[in-house]
Amino acid sequence: MSETSQSHPLSRFLVIAASIVFIVWGVSQAEAVLVPLLVSAFFAVLATPPVFWLERRRVPVVVAVLVVVVGMVVVLVGIGAAVGTSINDFYATLPQYQARIQADVAAFRAFLATKHIATPDAILLKYMNPEAVMNMTAGLFMRLGSAFSHIVLIVLTVTFILLEATSFPGKLRAVLGDPYQRFPQFTTFIDDVKRYVVIKTIISLATGVLVMVWLSILHVDFPILWGFLAFLLNYVPSIGAFVAAVPAVLLAVIQLGLGMGLLVAGGYGVINLSLAYGIETRLMGRKLGLSALVVFLSLIFWGSLLGPIGAVLCIPLTMSLKFALESHESTRWVAVLLGPGRLPPGPPPSLREMSAKTEPF
Repeated sequence: MSETSQSHPLSRFLVIAASIVFIVWGVSQAEAVLVPLLVSAFFAVLATPPVFWLERRRVPVVVAVLVVVVGMVVVLVGIGAAVGTSINDFYATLPQYQARIQADVAAFRAFLATKHIATPDAILLKYMNPEAVMNMTAGLFMRLGSAFSHIVLIVLTVTFILLEATSFPGKLRAVLGDPYQRFPQFTTFIDDVKRYVVIKTIISLATGVLVMVWLSILHVDFPILWGFLAFLLNYVPSIGAFVAAVPAVLLAVIQLGLGMGLLVAGGYGVINLSLAYGIETRLMGRKLGLSALVVFLSLIFWGSLLGPIGAVLCIPLTMSLKFALESHESTRWVAVLLGPGRLPPGPPPSLREMSAKTEPF
C-alpha cells in the first residue's frame, strides 16, 4: 500500500512533465499559425481603447472599428514603406562601409607594425568586421517582415476581435447562466495586460522618435532604420535597449569616428534611462507580478520558441500563463514561484507569536 502511494506522485510528475514537453513541441510546430494570431491579438489590445472611446462618443461599433483599423493600416503601411526604403539603402551602402573598415584595419595594422607588433589581417578583420552585426540586424528585419507577411489575415483577425470585444462578456454570462455575474480576476488581468501593452508602446514610440532625432542631429546614416529598431527592441526586456544600440553605435564609429560613436552611445543611454527607468516606472504603477529572473527566462523561452515575436511579447505571454496557473488550486504554487515573492508589509512576527500560532491548544 505504501509502495503504491509512493509511486503515485512519481507517475503524476512524469505525466505532467510529458504533457509540458508535448505542449511546448506543439507550440514550436505551430509557430507559423500562432505568430500571426499573437500579432493580431497585440494590435487588438492597442486598438481597443480608441474603439471604446469612439463608442462612448455614440459612434456605431462597426464604424468605430473600421475607422480604427483603417487608421492602423495606414500607419503600418507608412512605417513599412519608410523602413523598407532605409533597409534597401542600407544594403546598397554596406559594401562602402566594408571598404572603409578594411582601410581602417590596414591603418591600425601599420600602427601596430611601428610598435613591432605583428598581427595578421585575417584576425583583425574577423574581430573588427561590422558585417556580422549588420547581417544579424538585417536578418532580424527579415524575420519580422515574414511575421507581417500575412497582413490581410492579421487585419481581418483584428477587425473581428474588435467587433466581438464589447459583446463577449455578455455571451460568457449567458453561457454561465447568470446575466449579472462579474469576473473581477479576469477583468483585472485584462486591464493589467492592456495597461502594460499600451504604456510600453507609448514609451517605445517615444524612444524610437528620440533616437531618430538624435541620430539625425549627429548626421548618422539611416536614422529612421535605427529609430525603428530602438522602438521595436524596447519591448524586449533586459537586453533589448542594448542590442538596439549596437549597430547604430558601430555605424557611427565607421562613418564619423570613435568620438562620435561614444556620443551616440551616450545619447542611447540617456534616452533609455530617462524613459525606461524614469517615466515608464511611474506610469506602470502596479508591478507586472513577475520576478526579475522569470522575466529574463521568459525572454529566452518565448524567443527561442516563437522567434522575435515571442521575444517582443514574452511579458504578456508569461502574464497570461501566470493567470492560468492561478485559476486552479493544484497549480497555484507555480504561479507563486513566478511572482516577485515579496513578503507582506509590516514587521516580522516574534518568536513568541510564531510559537503561539503553532500551539495546538
